[in-house]
Amino acid sequence: MSKPVSSLARTEPEFEVLIIGTGFSGLCMAIRLKKAGIHSFVALEKAREVGGVWRDNEYPGCACDVGSHLYSFSFAPNPEWSRKFSSQPEIFAYLKNCADKYGLRPHIRLNTEMIEAVYDGSGDFWRVRTRDGKIFTARSVVSGMGGLNRPAYPKIPGLESFAGVSFHSSEWLHDYDLKGKVVGVIGTGASAIQFVPEIAPKVERLYLFQRTPPWVLPKPDRPFSEFERKRFRWFPLYRWAFRKLIYWRNEYNARGFLNPEFMESAGVEVRKYLEKAVPDPELRAKVTPDYLIGCKRILLANNYYPALARPNVDLVTDLIQEIRPHSVVTKDGVERKVDALIYGTGFRGTDRLSPARVIGRDGVCLNDAWRIGNKAYLEGYLGVAVAGYPNWFMLAGPNSGAGHTSLVFIIEAQVNYIMKCIRILRNRKMRAIEVKQEAQDAFNRELHERLSKTVWATGCTSRYLDEQGKNTILWPGFTFQYWARIRTVNESDYEMTATGWPAVNKAAD
Repeated sequence: MSKPVSSLARTEPEFEVLIIGTGFSGLCMAIRLKKAGIHSFVALEKAREVGGVWRDNEYPGCACDVGSHLYSFSFAPNPEWSRKFSSQPEIFAYLKNCADKYGLRPHIRLNTEMIEAVYDGSGDFWRVRTRDGKIFTARSVVSGMGGLNRPAYPKIPGLESFAGVSFHSSEWLHDYDLKGKVVGVIGTGASAIQFVPEIAPKVERLYLFQRTPPWVLPKPDRPFSEFERKRFRWFPLYRWAFRKLIYWRNEYNARGFLNPEFMESAGVEVRKYLEKAVPDPELRAKVTPDYLIGCKRILLANNYYPALARPNVDLVTDLIQEIRPHSVVTKDGVERKVDALIYGTGFRGTDRLSPARVIGRDGVCLNDAWRIGNKAYLEGYLGVAVAGYPNWFMLAGPNSGAGHTSLVFIIEAQVNYIMKCIRILRNRKMRAIEVKQEAQDAFNRELHERLSKTVWATGCTSRYLDEQGKNTILWPGFTFQYWARIRTVNESDYEMTATGWPAVNKAAD
C-alpha cells in the first residue's frame, strides 16, 4: 500500500491545504480545518466576496428550492430564517456571516483566481498559479469550484450579432431598466421560472422562448412567524427536529427518482394539478411535458403559471432559428422584435474545471483526462478523488449531486471524508495519498449500473447528462446511503507515499 520515497532533499510547501472557492463547499472545508486545529491553509476566491453561486446569482426572485433549515450547515444553524425557503440575499448574508463567525477572513484571498495547479512529483505537493502571477504551494488541494459558476449560452446562429442589451441570469444587469421594454427570455429552467414572474409586470412585452417545458410543482413556501423564530431560537432541540423532518421528507420523496414506476403515478397527480393551475387549454398544452416527471429537474414555483397567463407574456414553443441585431426569428418564420435578451440557460455543469488547468502526477491535464474525443466525461471516486491526482480532493465532484435534497448535506459528508484523508497524511507522516485506478473504475461501473435504473435514464435530455448522454452529476441513491459509503476511508483503494518529513514548512497549528 505504501511506497518509500528515494530522495529526501525536497522543498516543502508553504501550506498544508489550499482551498479553491469560498461558496458552501470552500467555507465548510475551511471551518472544519480550523475546528481540527489546522491553521496552515489558504482559500483562493476569484471574486470580490465569499458566497459562490449565492453571491453571483442576484437576479430578481432568486431563491432556494430546499428548506432553509436544511440548506445550511448542521454545525451553524440559523434560527432567524425569514421563510421556509430562503431568498438569495439571506443565503448570501448567511455565508458571509459564517466566514466572519469562524475567523476565516485572514485565510481568504479575494480577487485571486486559480488558473493552474501542477503536481510536483519530486516533493509530493501542488504548485498553484493565480491570474495575477502569484504562486501558492500546498501539500493538498481541495476544489470547491462546483458546477454552477460558469454560465451556459445557447448555440444559436447570430447570437453575437444582437445589437440590443443581453445578459445571462447569473450576470444580471441591475442598471438596465426593463420597464417598458420588449424582452426576450431564452430558457425555462430553474432561474427563468423565478425571474420571469418578477419582470413580467414591468416589461411592455415578454417573449419566453421554451425548448422543453419543465415539470413545475407548487412551492410550499411562507414566512416564518415571530413565534416560530423564537422557538427556533430558544429551543435547539425543536430546531434540530425541524431540520430532520425536512431531511427525511426529502429522502422519502427520493423513492420516485430511484424507481421510475413511482413517478408514473406521480405524473397523473401533477397533470390534475396542471388542469387547475392553467385553465387555458392552449397554454396548458404548451407547458405540459412529454417526459416522465423527475427525468429533468423538478421546479417549484407558485407564480410561474400565473405569469405566463398575463396578456403581455407570450410563451413561444417554436424553436429559435436565428438571432438578428434587433429580433429573434423562430423556425416557423416569425420574427419578433426585442430590446433585450435574457439567457436563463443554466450553467456548464459537465465542464467543471475549464479554463483552469489541473496537471496531475503524469503531466496530464484533468480537463483532458475528463474528455473522450471532444466530449466531456467527468469521472472520479466517491465524488472526492481522481486517480492520477494525488492529494487532490473535490467537493460536489462527479456523481455526488443530489436531485431531491440539500447539497449541503453531501458537502458536509465529503468534508468529513477529506478530513480523514488529511489526518492519514498528518498522523502517519505520509506525503501523498492517491486513489487507485482500479478502485475508481470499479466504483464507476457500479455507479452507472445503478444510474441506468433511475428516472434520469428514462430518455429526456437534461443538465444531468453530458454530450454522450452519461449522467455525470447525480448520486444514484439516497443521500444517507452516500453518507454511509464515505464515513470511512477504505485504505486498500489508495496508494500512499511515505517519508517521515513534516507536512509543511510553516505549520501554524
